[in-house]
Amino acid sequence: MAFATSTTFTRTLLRPFISTNFASLSLSLTPTTSAATIARTMSSTTTSTPQTATVAAGCFWGVEHLFRKHFGNGKGLLSAKVGYCGGHSASPSYRAVCTGDTGHAEALQMTYDPSIVSYRSLLEFFYRMHDATTLNRQGPDVGTQYRSVIFTHNDEQEKIANEVTEKVGKEWFKQPVSTVVVPAGQWWDAEEYHQLYLNKNPEGYECPAHFVRSFPPLSE
Repeated sequence: MAFATSTTFTRTLLRPFISTNFASLSLSLTPTTSAATIARTMSSTTTSTPQTATVAAGCFWGVEHLFRKHFGNGKGLLSAKVGYCGGHSASPSYRAVCTGDTGHAEALQMTYDPSIVSYRSLLEFFYRMHDATTLNRQGPDVGTQYRSVIFTHNDEQEKIANEVTEKVGKEWFKQPVSTVVVPAGQWWDAEEYHQLYLNKNPEGYECPAHFVRSFPPLSE
């Protein structure tokens, strides 16, 4: 699917397509944290098994940035990486995904400690940090690659995702949301220069629809 507006297409093409060398960042959480490192960390602090959560909410730079800010540094998030999910072509590149023709969404995949943060809490934050009412769009970013999706990894996640989605539509947005809940398929890591993009480029583009909304707690 092509972009709905030439302005969006032009702005997207202005995003960098080549990697840039940046100074080492002093962060406790990096997208390249290995499974072995996560396992060692978990075994020394808790008996919980790390879990995976995958979501898409528009331009993945801002999604990653906000989740790291709110759940990093000991608040439950063990690792996070941006990438592509939900498409039909093999080995998608950023250029290909930007056309909308591969079917992939720009997404965020997280490994988290369920003894510190619950899957439900991650999903409630997901709905707070983007506009779930706009179909295939976040702010000026238009196209299926910017759709709102919860990619579930098991039956329990699917159950929770559907429950939370129904509640936020009724209680927060007062209308059905555009978010779809689907099983997670093949995941593809995005190119390295996309990882931690807004940490490397503090003045870089961030979707104006990405901010934390002040909704009341959901009903039990």
